[in-house]
Amino acid sequence: MATIFSICLLFTLYYITFSTFYSTVSGIFCEEINEGIAIKRVEKRSHLHFYFHDVISGKKPSALKIAGPPNSSAYGFGATMMMDDALTEGPEISSKLVGRAQGMYALAAQEDVSLLMVMNLAFTEGTYNGSSISVVGRNPVFDDVREMPIVGGSGVFRFGRGYALAHTIWFDYNTGDATVEYNVYVSHY
Repeated sequence: MATIFSICLLFTLYYITFSTFYSTVSGIFCEEINEGIAIKRVEKRSHLHFYFHDVISGKKPSALKIAGPPNSSAYGFGATMMMDDALTEGPEISSKLVGRAQGMYALAAQEDVSLLMVMNLAFTEGTYNGSSISVVGRNPVFDDVREMPIVGGSGVFRFGRGYALAHTIWFDYNTGDATVEYNVYVSHY
């Protein structure tokens, strides 16, 4: 009887020590803080309209090829471009700058012209100054209107989700330069 009691006592002490140790360890990595998140959040929806200017030609291009098959054009499968494109209020590149599209795009399809877009829309004007929206998605560039998902955001757009609609309004087949109209619908807190 004393042996069973000793075993039960040791098991109980072991369990208390072991479970306390694991609670402490897991609390360091991830703990629930209900008091800190007591702020009531109201979800907002915003619609942004602007123009994206992708300039590959000239003395100061806003997009450069950084990877791809040797001796291929900027339009060949696997070609990858890094961009820092102007976002403007109007369709002319000289209109008011509202932000930058920073990231990369790559020709990700062999049978058509579809890009993998990975970009942050970083805003520099008004209420959205310092905030950004992250877009990652497929862009079949010759479709009239393309939809790409919004996967996050920062600043005003923290916890952002939604979609971006892109519509090319001008494309120069010789240089690759383009102006694209964007309508962005984003839900955020």
